[in-house]
Amino acid sequence: MLFNLDMIQSHYAKIPGRVAVARKELGRPLTLAEKILYTHLVEGAENRTYKRGADFAEFHPDRVAMQDATAQMALLQFTTAGKPRTAVPSSVHCDHLITAKEGVEKDLPFALEENKEVYSFLESVAAKYGIDFWRPGAGIIHQVVLENYAFPGGMMIGTDSHTVNAGGLGMIAIGVGGADAVDAMVGLPWELKYPKLIGVKLTGSLKGFATAKDIILKLAGILTVKGGTNAIVEYFGEGARALSATGKATIANMGAEVGATCSTFSYDASMARYLRATDREAIADAADKIAEHLRCDAEVEATPEKFFDRVVEINLDELKPYYNGPFSPDRAYAVSNMKESLRENNSTDVVSASLIGSCTNSSYEDLYQAASLIKQALGKGLQPKAPLIINPGSEQVRYTAERDGLIDLFKQFGATLMTNACGPCIGMWDRLGADKKEKNSIVHSFNRNFAKRADGNPNTHAFVASPQMAVIAALSGSLLFNPDTDTLVNSAGETVRLNPPETSELPVQGFEVKDAGYQAPANDGSAIQINIAKNSKRLQALIPFIAWDGKDIQAAHLLIKAKGKCTTDHISMAGPWLKYRGHLENISGNMLIGAVNAFSGETNKVKSSDGNIYEVPVLAKAYRDQGAGSIVIGDENYGEGSSREHAAMEPRFLGVKAVIVKSFARIHETNLKKQGILALTFVTPTDYDKIQETDVFDILGLTQFAPGSPFTLVAHHTDGSKDNIALGHTYNGQQWEWFKAGSALNLIRQSL
Repeated sequence: MLFNLDMIQSHYAKIPGRVAVARKELGRPLTLAEKILYTHLVEGAENRTYKRGADFAEFHPDRVAMQDATAQMALLQFTTAGKPRTAVPSSVHCDHLITAKEGVEKDLPFALEENKEVYSFLESVAAKYGIDFWRPGAGIIHQVVLENYAFPGGMMIGTDSHTVNAGGLGMIAIGVGGADAVDAMVGLPWELKYPKLIGVKLTGSLKGFATAKDIILKLAGILTVKGGTNAIVEYFGEGARALSATGKATIANMGAEVGATCSTFSYDASMARYLRATDREAIADAADKIAEHLRCDAEVEATPEKFFDRVVEINLDELKPYYNGPFSPDRAYAVSNMKESLRENNSTDVVSASLIGSCTNSSYEDLYQAASLIKQALGKGLQPKAPLIINPGSEQVRYTAERDGLIDLFKQFGATLMTNACGPCIGMWDRLGADKKEKNSIVHSFNRNFAKRADGNPNTHAFVASPQMAVIAALSGSLLFNPDTDTLVNSAGETVRLNPPETSELPVQGFEVKDAGYQAPANDGSAIQINIAKNSKRLQALIPFIAWDGKDIQAAHLLIKAKGKCTTDHISMAGPWLKYRGHLENISGNMLIGAVNAFSGETNKVKSSDGNIYEVPVLAKAYRDQGAGSIVIGDENYGEGSSREHAAMEPRFLGVKAVIVKSFARIHETNLKKQGILALTFVTPTDYDKIQETDVFDILGLTQFAPGSPFTLVAHHTDGSKDNIALGHTYNGQQWEWFKAGSALNLIRQSL
C-alpha cells in the first residue's frame, strides 16, 4: 500500500539542496549514509562537520515503527506527554505475542484471546493518537514495513533492533528504545552519536547454494558481534546491485548481529522493481528523479578506502553456504567446515528441527526458493528427516504464496505453517519436549541464536542459515551434509543429488492479498478513552522515576558481577515474559535472571552483603527498599541483542543506580541513559577483576560533572580494604540533564 506520499515527496524536494550543503561542508564526494544523515539533521545543524564515533548529532526521522511487545511501554510513555497526535507517521504491529505451537489455525485464535487486553490497549492508543495499527496475523513488523513504509533515502527509528531491515530499500533505519521513539513522536529532535562508516564491497554474483543470507553470515564472522558498534555498514559494488531488494533487506536485518547502528544500500533497479511490485509506483518515480542523491558518489565506489573507516570486500563468486552458531551469530562456519564447528561446542550434527521465517528471511523470494527445493526433493523421492516449521513474513506474502502453490508444496512436505508472526525467533515457540532440556541441534533462518532463545532449552544448539539450507538440513537430518558434494538416498534406495533451487525475486503474477490486516486510526481521536484495569497483570500505568538528589552515590551494594556474554535476553528474557511487557512491576521479576554470576558460574543466584543467597530480582528489590540501591558490573559488549528498553527500565525500577562494564552495546547504553541509570565503563578494563562478591560502592565526581570528566568508583571490600577505580562515560550535556531529571521522559514532561 502507499502511505505518506506527501511526506516522502516533501523530503525528496529538499534532498538535492541538503546534499549540496553536505558536499560543500565536507569538501569531498559523499557516501550514501552521509547523504541520508545530512538530509535529516535538524535545521541549522547541517553546516558543520561531525567527528565520527564521537560527536552527537540531532535528527528528525521520517517515521517511527513499533512492535506489540515494545510498543506497550513506548506508548505508555507517550500517553503521559500530553500530545493529541504523533508528530511523525507511526505504526504498531502485533507480531511478537503470538505463540507458535500447533499451527496458525489454532495458534492465532488462542493469541487473540490470551492477549485481548493488550491488543485492545494498543488498538485504542493507535486510534486515538493517529497511529497505523496492524492486527495480529498481519505479519512481522519489518516485512510489513518493507512492503508498505520503507523508501529510499528515508530515516526511520523503531522500537526493535531489527528495524535496520529497511536498509534493504536504501533507508537509514535504526533500532531504539521506547524513550527514543517518544522523542520523535512528540516532535523533539532525536539524538544519535554520529556513526563511523564501514564499507562492504560486493563483487561477482551468487552461485550454487549461496544466498544473500550467506553474505551477512560471512561478514558476521569477520566483524564479530561488536565490530559494527556505532557504525553504519554501507554495501556497494556490482554484487550489491545484483541482489534483490528482499535479499538486501536480509543482509541489512542481520547487521544488528554485528552491533551496527544500521546498514544500507544505494538505490538501484531492484529497489525500483520492489516498490512498483508493492503498489508504490509513485515513490519509485519520485526516487528515479533524484537517483544520483540516493546512492553513494561514484568516487566512493572507486576508492572506498578514502571514505570509509574500514572496508571489507567479499567475492560472491566464491561464497559458500554457512551455518553460524551455536550460541552466537558470529560463529561463522561454511558448511564444508562443520566438523570443526561441532567439535568446538560438542554439538550434535543430528538436526531435530528446521525453521524458516523471522523478519530476516520470510519474504516471497525466501519462500519461493524453499518451495522450489522442496518440489525438487519430492520429485526425486526424498522425504524430510526432521520437521520443518514456517512463519510467513506477512499476510500479503502468505496469500500470494498460497495462490502460487507454494503453501501446498510445504504441506506435501509435512511442514507446519505457523502464524504470520515472529514465533520461535523471539522465543514464542511452545516446543513439545523442550522442558526436558535435552541436547539437540536446530537450523533456522532467524538472526539470533543465544542459549534458550528459541525454545527455552539451554541445550538447544541453534545454527543460523538461509531458508534453503534449512530445507536441506530437514532433508538430510545432518549439519554435516554439504549439498555441493554430498548425495542423499531416496525412498527407492537410489542415490540422488540436489541442485540449487530456482528463484523468483518477485511473484510473476504480482502480489495479492484480500485483507492485509491494516487498520487506520480515527480522524479525530479526542473522544477515545484509554483504560487500564487497576487489577491488570498485563498493563500498568507508569509512575515517573524520581529525580537525582544532587549527591554522589554512597554505599550502594553489588547486585551481580556478570561474566561473559550478557545480552538483553539475559537481562530481560522474552518467551513467557513477553506477556508482561506492559507491566513494569511484573516483568521486573525476570531482571538479570539469565546473567552468569562471575563468582559462582550460576544464573539467578547472588550473594548479599549478609552472606545469604538470593534470586537477582529479589535482592535488587531488597536493596532498593533499604534505600541504598545497587550496582551491576558487566563484561564486554554488555547489552548486545534486542533493543528492548525493559532491560534498562527493570533495573531502574528495582533501584539499580549504575551499570559499570568493560564496554556497552549501543542501544542498551542509550536506553540506560534515557531511564536515568548511570551507564559507565572501566577506564582500565582489567579493573573488572578487582570487584569482589560482597563489595559496597561509592561513585564520586557526579557533582562536578562535565562532558568527558571521569568519575571514581570506590569499591569497599569486606576485609576493610578498598580500590579506587577510574570510570569513563559518554554523557554529553543534554544526556546529563536526563540523569538529573530522573529520566529523559521526565525532562520531556517538563519542556512540554
